[in-house]
Amino acid sequence: MRLLERMRKEWFMIGIVLAIAGAKLEPSIGVNGGPLKPEITVSYIAVATIFFNSGLSLNTEELTSALVHIKLHLFIQIFTLAFFPAAIWLFLQLLSITPINEWLLKGLQTVGCMPPPVSSAVILTKAVGGNEGIVVTPLLLLLFLGSSSSVPFTSIFSQLFMTVVVPLIIGQIVRRYIKDWLERKKPPFGAVSSSVLLMIIYTTFCDTFSNPNIDLDKFSLILILFIICSIQLSFMLLTFIFSTRNNSGFTPADTVAVMFCSTHKSLTLGIPMLKIVFAGHEYLSLISVPLLIYHPVQILLGSVLVPTIKSWMVSRQKGVKLTRPTV
Repeated sequence: MRLLERMRKEWFMIGIVLAIAGAKLEPSIGVNGGPLKPEITVSYIAVATIFFNSGLSLNTEELTSALVHIKLHLFIQIFTLAFFPAAIWLFLQLLSITPINEWLLKGLQTVGCMPPPVSSAVILTKAVGGNEGIVVTPLLLLLFLGSSSSVPFTSIFSQLFMTVVVPLIIGQIVRRYIKDWLERKKPPFGAVSSSVLLMIIYTTFCDTFSNPNIDLDKFSLILILFIICSIQLSFMLLTFIFSTRNNSGFTPADTVAVMFCSTHKSLTLGIPMLKIVFAGHEYLSLISVPLLIYHPVQILLGSVLVPTIKSWMVSRQKGVKLTRPTV
């Protein structure tokens, strides 16, 4: 099962490249007003499909049982939705004097505002045998992104409610009636969401490549890639140091959850969110680029680090057992 999930993610990363390449070759198909009518099919139908699918696949029973780790959840939420965006904002004040494309820097700020994904963070946590803990809070994400948008807050909120919250709730309601069938058949929820997400990415870049005024220099792109890798490694090290202190109160398994869940960002929620918050924005695709880079980087780094982290966790757990007094 884990192998199939890894293969799906690898194909999805290839799909991102193909979607952008397709938009470059023939942007007229996916532009606003084009044959695909993305102003309707993407902005409403595609986004609603992703979150209806999420509602169907979200096992609330497991989520509720995981909420007993209150301290773990609190740390992850504060780090992800307070410390992370604040640290990125401070870092961007320094980067603003560099020649890096300003819209890529704005995109880097939106990455900092994203919540962690349930999928990759939890899968990597399970891969080393850790505890999983995550509560997605899209309203807090909206607070961070709303001030940067030219779209009125009321319009953003109403569209978020209709295309995110309502489909999610409907999906959960439907799940209650067909739960046994879903558990027996195990529909390919991940593949469905990934396919719809690729369509959103394709239409976003169609708008970019159809606009002759937008130019993305390779120097900025390479620097953003380097910055993203540095941020992920630095924040994983920071969360590791903090959660392994003697008075932290976290177990080795909790440390694994903290490292992955606090530093990973959701592409599935992020791209539809950006599409809503920055609707009609000329530089939406450039703003999306850092998140599109962050996603595969977090998967690759996570995969590379899993054996090392698993070895560390096993040795720590053995150490705890050996030092535990016998009665």
